[in-house]
Amino acid sequence: MSLLGDAAIAAAIERLQGWARDGNTIRAEYRFRDFSEAVAFVNRVAEAANRADHHPDICVRYNRVELTLATHSAGGITEKDLAMAEACDRAA
Repeated sequence: MSLLGDAAIAAAIERLQGWARDGNTIRAEYRFRDFSEAVAFVNRVAEAANRADHHPDICVRYNRVELTLATHSAGGITEKDLAMAEACDRAA
C-alpha cells in the first residue's frame, strides 16, 4: 500500500469530522455519555478493524476514546487508514 501525499491527506481530513493529522498518523477523539457507551463503541471499532484487517491504536479514558491510525508496514498514512477512519465514524 502506497503512502498518501500531503495534499491527499489534507483533503481527506477535511471530509472526516474530528480527525486530525499528527505526523505520520491521523487521530480522533470520541466522547460518550459514560464508560459503558465508550466500551461499546470500542467493540464496534474492533469488529470493523478485524473485518478490514487494520487495527487502530485505542486509548479509553472513562467516556472518551482516542483512536490513532497509521499503516505501520508502509510507514505512514494510506488509503487503508482513511477507510478505517470512515468505518470508525460509522461505528460512533
